[in-house]
Amino acid sequence: MHSPVIAPSLLAGDHARLAESAAVVSALGISWLHVDIMDGHFVPNLTFGPETLAALRRAGCGLFFDTHLMVSEPGNFVEAFAKAGASRLTIHVEPPYDHAAVLRRIRDLGCKAGIALNPGTPPGAVEHLLAEVDLVLVMTVQPGFGGQAFRRDTLPKIAVVDGWRRQRGLDYRIEVDGGIDLATAAECRAAGADTFVIGTAFFKHPDKAALAAAVGSL
Repeated sequence: MHSPVIAPSLLAGDHARLAESAAVVSALGISWLHVDIMDGHFVPNLTFGPETLAALRRAGCGLFFDTHLMVSEPGNFVEAFAKAGASRLTIHVEPPYDHAAVLRRIRDLGCKAGIALNPGTPPGAVEHLLAEVDLVLVMTVQPGFGGQAFRRDTLPKIAVVDGWRRQRGLDYRIEVDGGIDLATAAECRAAGADTFVIGTAFFKHPDKAALAAAVGSL
């Protein structure tokens, strides 16, 4: 199992001071920043575009941009986000497009590639893509808005994806996103997750360093 990684979500930061929110993460020695991209079609919300990532890079942000594309047609966007400074591009399995081809394109652009599935999507939907990715993102809330309650019915799905990883000798990380705090991260870790997107619980925490250390020790 991989060592645990915390990926604070920029969505929960101060949208008027995104560079400052990213700097808070960097100052704690955290290396990952989760960036949620929503198109208003696949999910009922709009967030950031490629220029947001590019602006953060110009501002000197050197964090690993764990970029989550919650969009209906990710193939139309991967090049722009790669050029803007994304480190990983994670796409969703639910929309109908050639997932394997887009994952190959992401890697050809020099980024790591991930596949995501929503709470209601069975794990078998991504099984044929496991050898093509370095990360599987199991959404633990229905994507679209931050601050939702963690869904414990997703824990068995995490265990299934972890079981496949072990059985097949694959090395992908298992990420969880939605309602994650220290307590729910521990539940997910027990099920096999190793990468924890924490938004509201991170940016509103009175001792962010302690939270990051506790997640890192799971």
